[in-house]
Amino acid sequence: MRFVYFGTAPFAVPALRAIADSVVLVVSQPDRPSGRKMELHPSPVKLVAQELGIPVETPEKCRDAGFVEMIQNFEADALIVAAYGQIMSVKLLESAKFGGFNLHGSILPKYRGAAPIQRALMDGEVETGVTLMQMAKGMDTGDMINIVRTPIWPDETYGELAGRLADLAAAQLLDWAERLASGDYPRVAQVEAEATYAAKIERSDARLSFERTAGEEYNRFRAVTPSPGAFISTKFGELKILGARLSGDSGLRVGEILASEKLVVGFESGAQEWTTVQLSGKKPVSALDFVRGMRLQSGDSLKT
Repeated sequence: MRFVYFGTAPFAVPALRAIADSVVLVVSQPDRPSGRKMELHPSPVKLVAQELGIPVETPEKCRDAGFVEMIQNFEADALIVAAYGQIMSVKLLESAKFGGFNLHGSILPKYRGAAPIQRALMDGEVETGVTLMQMAKGMDTGDMINIVRTPIWPDETYGELAGRLADLAAAQLLDWAERLASGDYPRVAQVEAEATYAAKIERSDARLSFERTAGEEYNRFRAVTPSPGAFISTKFGELKILGARLSGDSGLRVGEILASEKLVVGFESGAQEWTTVQLSGKKPVSALDFVRGMRLQSGDSLKT
């Protein structure tokens, strides 16, 4: 088997490790600046490829003719794609004998697009999965080969769910690798009428609001934890919410707090208990240390 593996994010790492012996080339996004000093850092997939001794290419645009020609020269059986982050041209997909195959973090045709795991959490879904699909011209529109399903646990965050799905994707790919490399696999067309779109997560998606229900905003918190991270506007400034859960306490007004052995905050309907928070420019602290530092008492409001 000869595969060219396209991946960038942590989600793509376990699958790469699973078929590493058959990967002749890894393609990942270029190194990007990050951190306080905005220094260039390689992607998680590039780091693992280097660890495994697999050659790596990081084109700015994988659609460029010269890059496509280079991939053709590898004479791969298939391109394997997971959380890569660039749109691939038909010519690139055709550069391997049996085309490209994508490991997509949803039960297609629901949640096509860039952020399937986070959008499923935000919508309060109770089940998700990984779809192994044949890649086509459209955005996640290709025929489905296999679907692995799993429940979403009530308090599961994006980081936790993405990690579980990544491991499921790795096992799924390992099961199907030989059949993909030989062209021996089923294809089931997606039902277009059932398709939904999972748009990229923007900063505005991570902003919580006291004016919405506690359950809705808890799903939002789960969907953006640990990245990009939930935050809310308060009279003390922007407050990051690093740890939270739903609370059974009732009767709190919007933005009102209950501060005893825990910090409970009222929303339009219901309440959340916050465990770890961080004011802008400050270090993370326990919610109770935040209460003490701000000299808050039960009945006070955090609303601006």
